[in-house]
Amino acid sequence: MQSLILSGSFDSLDTLSEYVLAVASNAKLDKKATYRLRLAVDEIATNIISYGYEAVGKQGDIHLNADIDDNAVTICLEDTGIPYDPIREGTPDDLDKPLEARKIGGLGVYLAIQGVDRFTYERVGDRNRNILVVYRHLGK
Repeated sequence: MQSLILSGSFDSLDTLSEYVLAVASNAKLDKKATYRLRLAVDEIATNIISYGYEAVGKQGDIHLNADIDDNAVTICLEDTGIPYDPIREGTPDDLDKPLEARKIGGLGVYLAIQGVDRFTYERVGDRNRNILVVYRHLGK
């Protein structure tokens, strides 16, 4: 398992992106799977920073753990921000409306969750745990 602890600030997003790219490379993910994983992790981390920490005047870290097995790549993001379950957001109710008629916000989390093969959220003690899984399709 590969781990990384980052400051829960926007300055950490470049390092986070490099971490995800390194994990994807080690797992030999194809370009499309790498993009999906990178986008999803970036969006979840951005929400942790924006809403879990900055919006409520908190500071904290984001703990990342990666696991690569024969079938999948799993990245877990943990934080001590305010409790927030991205799954509860559900599908934005205005997707069928023209872009200019949609409310701002919410689409990034939806796309992040839809972009990975499996997404789970847990609240463990004082920590949010977001788990993202992308399946490996080696030799196919």
